[in-house]
Amino acid sequence: MAGARGEDAAGLGVLPAGSVTAPALRGLSRFADSRGIPASREFLLDYDVIEAFCVAGLAGRASSTRGTYRSALYRLAEARHGPPGQRATPFPGARAPAPYSRGERAELAAIAAAQRDPAKRSSALALAVFGIGAGLRPGELVALRGSDVTRHGRRVTVHVSGPAARVVPVTADYAGRAWELARRAGSGHVFRPGTADRGYKNFVTNFALGLAADPAAPRMSMGRARSAFICGHLAAGTPAGVLLAVTGIAEAGSLARYARHVAGVSSSKGALRARCRAENS
Repeated sequence: MAGARGEDAAGLGVLPAGSVTAPALRGLSRFADSRGIPASREFLLDYDVIEAFCVAGLAGRASSTRGTYRSALYRLAEARHGPPGQRATPFPGARAPAPYSRGERAELAAIAAAQRDPAKRSSALALAVFGIGAGLRPGELVALRGSDVTRHGRRVTVHVSGPAARVVPVTADYAGRAWELARRAGSGHVFRPGTADRGYKNFVTNFALGLAADPAAPRMSMGRARSAFICGHLAAGTPAGVLLAVTGIAEAGSLARYARHVAGVSSSKGALRARCRAENS
């Protein structure tokens, strides 16, 4: 029957008539086009683009409509990028977030300590400690349990699960606090323990936005925290192959995004790839 089926806006195949996915994709495509975002599936179905569409592009629509569209688009995004919070960087050529300076790191610790609720204090500290000290991504922090952290002498190690499973030695400045947070958590979650919707993409971001802090203070951000971890290793001369292993980054050229923030380190993708090859030769 004519009109019973149609090609979706992102070229993902034929969708059945009446499916909420079709109008959701059309709206997402129009929104992305108005923002200059490429129409390819890689960019259109990025979680950040979807979230921006649901918040800004659907402003004024009923919350139930926004929720329905978000769910439909997230299902498509998961097939493309994997679970929320654990997909690869969608814009590999983009500049990485600026790492926290030493002074800002001290301010983050003060912000965490200033939270009145003990659970909130602990989770705020965990965000800073496992972001700056171990370079975890948001989804990895959300999944982290106390039993995933081990200690041998002064060496504290995080065993990361998920698509980028790896073992990460915590940097010396954060090792003690990482172990203390893990010890308190036991076998439970380190970040926001208890019952919660841990699959929600903005689980960490919304928590950070809700922290009590001076308006002039730096905001807690997993992106900036992870950037601080990576840039610290680049500045210290950590071998590229080792850094790829502990960060879960697949390709040496991707480190160029972070190298731009580090004085004396080449931000050329070719130079970083050559450095990695030389280390392995």
